[in-house]
Amino acid sequence: MNKTAPLAERLRPSTLDELAGQQHLTGIGSILRTAIENGKVPSIILWGPPGVGKTTIANIIANSLQVPYYQLSAISSGVKEVREVIDIAKKQQHVILFIDEIHRFNKGQQDALLGAVEKGIITLIGATTENPSFEVNSALLSRTQVYILKALDEKDLVKLLHHAIQNDEVLKTKNISLQETHAIINISGGDARKLLNLLELVCDSLGDNIVITDKAVMEIAQQRIAVYDKKGEQHYDIISAFIKSIRGSDPNAAVYWLARMIEGGEDVKFIARRLLILASEDIGNANPNALLLANATFDAVNKIGWPESQLILSQCAIYLASSAKSNTATSAIGAAMNVVKEYGNLSVPLHIRNAPTKLMKKEGFGKGYEYSHNYQNNFSPQEYLPEEIKGTTFFNPGKNLREEELRKFLKMLWKDKYNY
Repeated sequence: MNKTAPLAERLRPSTLDELAGQQHLTGIGSILRTAIENGKVPSIILWGPPGVGKTTIANIIANSLQVPYYQLSAISSGVKEVREVIDIAKKQQHVILFIDEIHRFNKGQQDALLGAVEKGIITLIGATTENPSFEVNSALLSRTQVYILKALDEKDLVKLLHHAIQNDEVLKTKNISLQETHAIINISGGDARKLLNLLELVCDSLGDNIVITDKAVMEIAQQRIAVYDKKGEQHYDIISAFIKSIRGSDPNAAVYWLARMIEGGEDVKFIARRLLILASEDIGNANPNALLLANATFDAVNKIGWPESQLILSQCAIYLASSAKSNTATSAIGAAMNVVKEYGNLSVPLHIRNAPTKLMKKEGFGKGYEYSHNYQNNFSPQEYLPEEIKGTTFFNPGKNLREEELRKFLKMLWKDKYNY
């Protein structure tokens, strides 16, 4: 192995016995190990978080079976590259095609694999960090087996650290004392690749006499990389800062915190989902287009993925931060929910009940209902709430609504009923 390659690459396992974790799949007598030993590996989807061995397992399978092996990344490849591999595979036997981040393939790209997988021209190994049930089309799923990989636990990660220090051709020449592991393990988040690359960064930064402590790791990490634990406290702190910046109409802060999440490898759909919620929660009818743009953003990033989605997210975040704000939709439904909890299931007033039968009409269902379009401005000031809570105000247009004419119109309609 090239000594200039990253530590994680230098230590990439070449056999199942060297692989950290995943004993439920690769341990003695496990389903995947047995399939490899029998030389009959089906097309599979490996689903798990980053840095847990998906690519490594694909390499091990190809090496163990000694068959032609081709690797594509869904980020940079498309139907053209898939068909090229399939054409080559038709002239060979037992070809393995590994597609990293297969969830980034759209339906058309995934469909291009179906015939070759079904006929056995290729054995497909797909790797994904997303739930295949949602990201891989059903036709392709039915032709593959899904294996779930787990994040590495603390025991696996500590073992990996010691293995790297003792066996890597570069690190074993240095005087390294591993005194504390909490920080380096916490930052890695169960990701072996991140763990090893951070270990290498720390060792390179500390010189020849290396003492690894939590304090040293945190200082180096904060200086050299954007520390971002997607499952830890910082995950929630940064998304909170992002949302509050948009709510506070600060597009500069919004794009900064967005960049922190992007650099930290945050799930693109998590960010887009929060923007979609914010568009109603903090902007609402002050600018109804905000919800339309946020929804279009969610759809677009699902189709595009990283890294291009950063452009779409940036556009949406800047727009939402620059938009007029109103939380009336939030406060209105919150107040209504509180009343529902307080009063329970109040009866629907008779005059606005449905009356599809003669019996219901006889019982007074629908009696006295005033059809709004028969009145001036298509509005009747009749009561629509149950008797126990009549006249209750849940929605107030508020001073932040951009639609001045809408406010005037609503005031005109409701001034007698709600004293607006």
